[in-house]
Parts: sequence; structure tokens; C-alpha cells
Amino acid sequence: MPRVRERRTPTRTGRTYHLRTFGCQMNVHDSEGIAGLLEADGMVAAADSDAADLVVFNTCCIRENADDKLYGSLGMLKRIKDKRPGLMIAVGGCLAQKDRDLVQSKAPWVDVVFGTHNLHRVVSLLDYAEEWGPVTEILEESEDVTVVPARRDDPHSAWVTIMIGCNNSCTFCIVPSVRGSEISRRPGDLVREVTDLAADGVVEVTLLGQNVNSYGRDLDLGGRSTLFADLLRSVGAVEGIERIRYTSPHPKDFREDVALAMAETPAVCEQLHMPLQSGSDRILAAMHRGYNAD
Repeated sequence: MPRVRERRTPTRTGRTYHLRTFGCQMNVHDSEGIAGLLEADGMVAAADSDAADLVVFNTCCIRENADDKLYGSLGMLKRIKDKRPGLMIAVGGCLAQKDRDLVQSKAPWVDVVFGTHNLHRVVSLLDYAEEWGPVTEILEESEDVTVVPARRDDPHSAWVTIMIGCNNSCTFCIVPSVRGSEISRRPGDLVREVTDLAADGVVEVTLLGQNVNSYGRDLDLGGRSTLFADLLRSVGAVEGIERIRYTSPHPKDFREDVALAMAETPAVCEQLHMPLQSGSDRILAAMHRGYNAD
């Protein structure tokens, strides 16, 4: 069973937060979880950092200018914090996982640094920082996928994380280093989550993973195997779900069973994002992609 964060009595009622997200759909969904945790603790969203009691950066480190974007933004926030010492600043996500203590070394006015494996602890880390001062907490791996309440801006569509991490070793990609090894959620838990979303009015879900085609290969289901094609069919059978999308697949793991599930499950959208990367076998080999142009 996935870990579910325990409820607590709200301690920040009426205080405001501003959340900035950089990067992929996984980060966007992680930010929904961060916002959900903060609002469960009584906070409300602010339009910008000038009006916020807390500013959170959920960072990305895929592109080369990610460092400049973060540290430039933190530099501008220092001027605000000099005027309002009570302003709290938190940095999380992939760049925080990569840079670790370097974040507070470069920007000592940051109160909390957390990584990709302990998003669920953001409120507890804020508690610690308020009492004891700045804190950096980076975990090396996730033991499981922790479910947190998500604050969704769109009432009719939702992201659903089916797995975290990546076991590939593409030479150009830092994701396995900052997201860890693949961990799949159990299919029953996912179907229950989608069923609950449908009951809440959601009609479209996007299934998220760094490599969704690897879904289920790490699960011990008593000798039974549940792969991504099976999950597409199961989610497609949930009453009220009209559209299913997913991202991202990997060409080397894409199989005929997934294509058949897409064709035979009416709710699965006629859309496929396939990151081929290159048409050159030499380049693909250098990238360690595991397939060729054929």
C-alpha cells in the first residue's frame, strides 16, 4: 500500500503562499501536491511573491539555464526578504535534489531545501525552519510513492502519477539521478484514485511516469503481472472517465499490447507523444537509447 500522509491540525490558517513551478508535467503534478499540503495546513494562494508569507520554488534541472533561473529568482527575493524578514522561502524539486547544500550556500536566506523524495514533508520542514532555522533535507531514494492531497486548478481533468523514477541510462538525461529508480504504484490503488476523481467530476486523466511503458515490472503481485496495457484498460473501464492520456512512453519499451489497448479502449485518446530523439543509429547509440531508427 502507498504511504498516505497523516492529517494534522492546521497551524498556518490565513497565511499566504506563492508557488512557482519549472519543468515537466511531473513537476506540475508535484506542485499540485505541495499546494494541497499547504492549503490543508490553512494557507491560501497569493497572486505573487510580493503578497506571500511563503514562496516555494519547485525546480527542474533538465535544461542548462535552470540554475540561472532559480538563483536569479532567489537573488530578487533577497531584497523582499530584507524588507520582510518573516518571509519564508522554500526550494524543492530536481535542482534541489541535485544541488543539495549548495542551494543554501549560494542563497543563505533560503529557509527550506527539499528534494524529489520528500515532497510530503514540506510542512514539517517549514515547522522545523520556523523553530530552529534553515534546513536542508535530501533523501537518496523513495521507498514508495507517497499520496498527498492535490490542489487542482481544473475541476474536470487530473494528473495521476502511476510510477516514479527511471531505470534507463540515457547519456543526456539527469532524471535517474534526481528521481531515483522506478517504483510503480499498485493497480488497485490507481483504479481507486481514478474512481474517486471521477466521482468528484473529473472526466479526463493523464497517467504520468518517466517511462510509463515500464509500469508494473517492479511489482510483486503474487505471480501475476500487470503491465501498462492492462492499466489502460482498467482505467478506461472506470465509469465517468471519458478521456485518458499518458506521458511519457519510451520507444524501446513500446509494445503491441499497448497499441491494442489504445485501439480497443474508447476512452484512450487518439494521441501518442513518442520521444524518438533522433533518426541516426550512431546518435541513438551514443545517447544510450536502446533502439535504432528501424
